Amino acid sequence: GPFPGASPLLEGLNPAQLDAVTHTGGPLLIVAGAGSGKTRVLTRRIAWLIDEGHSPFEILAITFTNKAANEMKNRVQEQVGSVAQRMWVSTFHSACVRILRRDANVLGYPSNFTIYDQADAQRLVGYVIRDLGIDPKRFQPRAVHNTISSVKNEGLGPEDFADKAMVITEKKAADVYLEYQRRIKQAGAMDFDDLLLNTVHLFRQSPEALESYQRRFGHLLVDEYQDTNAVQNELVVKIGSNHRQVTVVGDGDQSIYRFRGADMRNILQFEEAFPDTTVVLLEQNYRSSQTILDAANSVISQNFGRKPKNLFTEAGPGDRIVKFHADDEVDEAQFVANEMAR
Repeated sequence: GPFPGASPLLEGLNPAQLDAVTHTGGPLLIVAGAGSGKTRVLTRRIAWLIDEGHSPFEILAITFTNKAANEMKNRVQEQVGSVAQRMWVSTFHSACVRILRRDANVLGYPSNFTIYDQADAQRLVGYVIRDLGIDPKRFQPRAVHNTISSVKNEGLGPEDFADKAMVITEKKAADVYLEYQRRIKQAGAMDFDDLLLNTVHLFRQSPEALESYQRRFGHLLVDEYQDTNAVQNELVVKIGSNHRQVTVVGDGDQSIYRFRGADMRNILQFEEAFPDTTVVLLEQNYRSSQTILDAANSVISQNFGRKPKNLFTEAGPGDRIVKFHADDEVDEAQFVANEMAR
């Protein structure tokens, strides 16, 4: 352990990981490279907060997938016991569902609102296109739904989008959005994007609701912050703005959800919202050899608008890199599979 009599929670952590796990007071941004143990840091941080006397129920931990949420619950359970299963460790969407089940009536929705999945939402867009007499060949329901979805993730309602729409495709999409939104609300339903957007609307319209969640969640932790969109960003900033006990983990060099309106801006916006953010860089990698990391570093150093970090390892240089030029993705996959088999 780092020092005699230290908690087993802190065992086996490198100095940067230790700083992140035991950070006290104020906003924390953990900039973590791939393979640098960020899940471990988040899990141990949650356990450490509980160890320090915070109630497990005043912690809201957000991950990007249900799978990651379950994994995190199980890992926290190893540290703190079965109470972990009853904690708010969830995706943005499921946390929002829980909030809206309690308060949706403020927004004129029933508390037992229906949730439309992707297929339901696309089907409704199709009906609206048909009923508005728009050509479904030129304006395919799937494409129009994607537009509506990304507009919602930027935090824009139908009227906002209509005001911004310049070209004919956007103007048509704005017409569809308006009617789509009217119908889905009339049906007492929300689509996936509404879950996030309506929670933001709730917090904007009802200071009481916002305040009750600000009081309830004394600590907020968010993983994969580079993949949040504008709406998720606003949720985090709103809930955290009072006590400011907010920990976010982000790697600006590997945004996998960039196509959903996520990007590096969030990490920079986080620091604008919380100017006294402490930044901890997790640069020690536990997955790859130094040769691979040097190559990765030289590629990602070209990325625009990133936070500088240099991955390093104690695993030694490892084998030299082989360059393989593939004809297409099938060829590439075949090469990788053959190499692994070899």
